[in-house]
Amino acid sequence: MTNVVNSLDDEDADRQSGASRASPYDALNQQIIRHLQSDGRMSFRSIAEILDVSEGTVRNRVAWMKEAGVLTIVAVVDPTAMQYRTDAMLGIKVAPGWSPAKVAERLGVHPEVVYALWVSGRYDLLVEVVFDSYDDLTNFLTVHCYSESDISSIEIMTGLVMYKNQFLLKRDFN
Repeated sequence: MTNVVNSLDDEDADRQSGASRASPYDALNQQIIRHLQSDGRMSFRSIAEILDVSEGTVRNRVAWMKEAGVLTIVAVVDPTAMQYRTDAMLGIKVAPGWSPAKVAERLGVHPEVVYALWVSGRYDLLVEVVFDSYDDLTNFLTVHCYSESDISSIEIMTGLVMYKNQFLLKRDFN
């Protein structure tokens, strides 16, 4: 009697279990994510060589993670590298009868708004804005914050010194 062993290469194995291979908790996916966090333009071939897997495996894993909504590869502009003259964090209390989501949506259409988060505690929203000048900040506040009825109060915290500005995922995939 002959023993026949079905051996699948990485790509065939990945094709058979694509859904489970899209998990961000999978060890190989975590390593792929870590390399893409370091350099989003890193080639699949380079990642494959480092991780000792086939290029197709990396390509498939990235595709599945994208399809599952786990991974998005984007270019992020670092405001400090762009040498904006003024940045501020706005602590916003939403007026009664308005929702934080609606206020965030209204403010979020402006390119100066780089961050909007619904929070608990003292404020309803934290909104980060960046500008080329204090005049631009003043104009934004006047036109889009103080003259609108959906904001009951606002606290402006301007940046003095940037100590850390990290746009990578908060979870460490080690």
